[in-house]
Amino acid sequence: MATTAPDTSLMANAIRALAMDAVQQANSGHPGAPMGMAEMAVALWGPAAGRLKHNPADPHWVDRDRFVLSNGHASMLLYALLHLSGYALPLAELRRFRQLGSRTPGHPEVDATPGVETTTGPLGQGLANAVGMALSEKLLAAEFNRPGHSVVDHRTWVFMGDGCLMEGISHEACALAGAWKLGKLVALYDDNGISIDGAVKPWYVDDVAQRFAGYGWNVVGPLDGQDAAAVGAALDRARTSTSASTTRPTIVICKTTIGQGSPQRAGTAKAHGEPLGEEEIKLTRAALGWPHAPFVIPDAAYAAWDARATGLAAQGRWAKAFSAYEAEYPELAAEFLRRMNGELPSGFVQTAVDAAIAAHAKAETVASRKASQLALEVFTRAMPELLGGSADLTGSNLTNTASTPALRFDDAGQPNAGRHVNYGVREFGMAAIMNGVALHGGFVPYGGTFLTFSDYSRNALRMAALMKRRVIHVFTHDSIGLGEDGPTHQSVEHAASLRLIPHLDVWRPADTAETVVAWTMALGNVTRPTALLLSRQNLPYLPKARLDDIGKGAYILAEPSEVGLTRAAQAVIIASGSEVQLALHAQAELARLKIAVRVVSMPSTTTFDRQAVKYKAAVLPPKLPRVAVEAGVTDGWWKYGCAAVVGIDTYGESAPAPALFKHFHLTASNVVDVVRQVLGR
Repeated sequence: MATTAPDTSLMANAIRALAMDAVQQANSGHPGAPMGMAEMAVALWGPAAGRLKHNPADPHWVDRDRFVLSNGHASMLLYALLHLSGYALPLAELRRFRQLGSRTPGHPEVDATPGVETTTGPLGQGLANAVGMALSEKLLAAEFNRPGHSVVDHRTWVFMGDGCLMEGISHEACALAGAWKLGKLVALYDDNGISIDGAVKPWYVDDVAQRFAGYGWNVVGPLDGQDAAAVGAALDRARTSTSASTTRPTIVICKTTIGQGSPQRAGTAKAHGEPLGEEEIKLTRAALGWPHAPFVIPDAAYAAWDARATGLAAQGRWAKAFSAYEAEYPELAAEFLRRMNGELPSGFVQTAVDAAIAAHAKAETVASRKASQLALEVFTRAMPELLGGSADLTGSNLTNTASTPALRFDDAGQPNAGRHVNYGVREFGMAAIMNGVALHGGFVPYGGTFLTFSDYSRNALRMAALMKRRVIHVFTHDSIGLGEDGPTHQSVEHAASLRLIPHLDVWRPADTAETVVAWTMALGNVTRPTALLLSRQNLPYLPKARLDDIGKGAYILAEPSEVGLTRAAQAVIIASGSEVQLALHAQAELARLKIAVRVVSMPSTTTFDRQAVKYKAAVLPPKLPRVAVEAGVTDGWWKYGCAAVVGIDTYGESAPAPALFKHFHLTASNVVDVVRQVLGR
């Protein structure tokens, strides 16, 4: 049953008051959207209506509804909701809005604030995350639910604004949501017509209703977003139409006034991104009939918002249902909990060791993209939670395996047993959706495209690193080695650029064993995303005495003794990926000149940089001059104290790969010459 009109007004105005007070105290923030969306929040979050399934006492309850505030600048809306409904977010934290160390940062951050499901702020990405969450729910329900036992049964709700829909990623993600028939995804669009630059009409003329109808969504509205009863009725229709048998996500278009309640700022860009000011806040309090001092919320408002009892009851009902499920299907229940907890299978370590040993024994000459597929054949068989995909490049990225048939949905919206997603030409959407999959839990997502197109994905990659989520990006065609497609497709700066993203692990393996280890590290890195940079061209297997140190990011591949010299090394050649073979050839040529060098393979600079000082000094002795070799920009290598770097500080050319390597002097003979120059020989 819906809340009464007096309660609705009281509840909405409590949000408005907290939003304008916190922004004013911080002297920074966005009060307008929370004030305009307050009734939308009442309609969804109001505990009396029972529309949002959540438990403030347990923000990580696995079958809770997911709520995403995609227009993350409206963060005070979410913080007010979490505080008022009973989460462990005291009023003191709202007073510290946007301050160092507070639990109320300027934009919502997952793990920083209880109840926040994803980090939002870069517009459109929260919406895309929500698509990933809804996809995860649907796939897990199909895999784990049994007749009479619906242990996975929740919805994904999104609040979003004009900016989210202006961003191109909204098209990518919402088109996929329609194609995947995500009937339990509901988005509420705050259509207030205002952005930072003012009224959006001169630059935003989309017919949102027709646009989403074209994606295959249910479209509700436009309706009055300041009428909580009308919004609530629309959400009830959406909930009814999002049963398991339906095939359409829903958008509810809510017409609102930004800064609602502010006599002089409502409906203006001034309400968007700056405090209202003390005088305007006084006028707003009077207009709203809100006599309370800043940060004072009456007991009646707290009582109306308190969701602790309803949340505890909802989780209790689920726990009882799960106990019955567990009694009948103990193995399924254990597997479900393992996956939702993000734990690796019990035999993972042995599987990884066996795969690395097998790769070493076979010593195959293959492209590292093929080596990746060979590793994936092993890991996807051992890990049912691996959910793969590609941005329309499956045959090039080689992200599909025998265990991961293509994911498809029937006319009723039910998925097959597929675990490989055809994302289409949507690199950014794919990356952000994978973030949502990882945030939801139950799957470890990976997806592929060409390395040069990582630029399209980059901000979602950054968000995965910021959120510390296990998301794996397979980037193939990693250098000029792809050949004739030319500089538009040949990655030159991309490896160096990705290595600059904090908390992102980047691996550029040189052969099959290194590739298995790279995958092993990526799968085991539960708090880091990983980028795997893989070659199009075949790479020879590199003879190595042991595999133990590959996982440290860099290791001694060959000492002078392995090319017939008994003297100590006079220099070190460091290389990654396809250029390690050049280093080995150069080592052999230098040996014929009686020059002794050590070859270090460095598949992951980011991993090596985290090793102990003692290990790093053992691999790269301080007194030995160093020469780095990589088919990319040279800047990143100087931090290793290199005397010289052999690389490419320009763009590529259209030609066969062998001709390009020669043209850009990425040859063993040039490496020899550079080492000799460094040594004064």
